[in-house]
Order: sequence, then structure tokens, then C-alpha cells
Amino acid sequence: MSEKNKLSLSVQYPDARLQDTITRPKVRRWVQAALFAPAELTIRFVDAAEGRELNRDYRGKDYATNVLTFAYNEGEELDDDAPTQADIILCTDVLEKEAAEQKKTLEQHTAHLIVHGVLHAQGYDHLDDEEAAEMEGLETEILASLGIANPYA
Repeated sequence: MSEKNKLSLSVQYPDARLQDTITRPKVRRWVQAALFAPAELTIRFVDAAEGRELNRDYRGKDYATNVLTFAYNEGEELDDDAPTQADIILCTDVLEKEAAEQKKTLEQHTAHLIVHGVLHAQGYDHLDDEEAAEMEGLETEILASLGIANPYA
């Protein structure tokens, strides 16, 4: 995508199951590939209980979901130096289940959902068909640059 943008990244593993396979350097590489501007991001891997609680409390949906993005300066007019700020929460249980169902490696699926979350943090969405097509196109292009097949194929 673009040249490397300034990135402040925290990677948290309160659910430590993926800590040895989905390492901080991999996460940084995937995040950086999806950035179009400077960012301050936290990527947090949680279990189903925490994922469900966050989804229920913030979205009103009482189940664990694969990825949640909390974009803190969404909708604000940012100057060129102001970083995108967001927390991106990934639920290990859901990642593992979906990867198996979709016959993808856990690493490929996690990379896809991190790219997806980073795009959400930067204001991309998929609420209508046009937005979904744009976002899926970006995801596919970014993942291809990382050597990962089209997740929508």
C-alpha cells in the first residue's frame, strides 16, 4: 500500500493461546500493511467470555464475535500528523472456529481480520454494498501484498 507510516502498537494476549504463533512482529507487519496514515493501536487477543462481554456491552449483541474495532477519533477531522487511535479486539475462540470452518490457516484468518480491523479504525465500513465492495477490494489487495490469498474467493 503506502510507505510505512508511524505506528505505535501495543499487542496484548490476555488469552495467551496465540502468543507463540501470532507473534508481535507478524501483527506489526499486518497492521503496517493496512495503514494509510500514522496510528496508535492496541491489538488484544481475548477469550470467548471477554469477547462476548465486549460485544454485548458495546454493540448490544450477546455473543463473541471475531473482531471488534473501537476507533476513538472516528469522524473527526484529523490533520496529517494526527494518528488514528483504536483498540482492535480479536477473539481467539472465534478465530480458531472460523479458520477451521473456512479451511484457512489460523495465521491467514488472523491476518485478514487484523487488516479488516485496521481498515475500520481508519473509517472504512461495509454497511452498504458499495462500501463493502470497496473495503473487500482493499482487504484483498493488502492481503495479496502479504502473500495471502483472497479471503472472499
